[in-house]
Amino acid sequence: MADNDYDSAGSTQMFRAFVDEAPAAPAPGSVSTYGSSSSSGSRTGVIALVAVLGLAVLAGVIWLAVK
Repeated sequence: MADNDYDSAGSTQMFRAFVDEAPAAPAPGSVSTYGSSSSSGSRTGVIALVAVLGLAVLAGVIWLAVK
């Protein structure tokens, strides 16, 4: 039972038109956080923290195995 009122190609065409649009110019005075250097700094901190915690867990497992 096909619904004759629904145009699936029209939906696809509207999506393609949306994707192909040029990005709008940012408003004056707006702040953009995408791609900023502070984002990479916090990411590096998280990676360092995970590495330190991983080493601490590994050291604890080795210490318990030797004990």
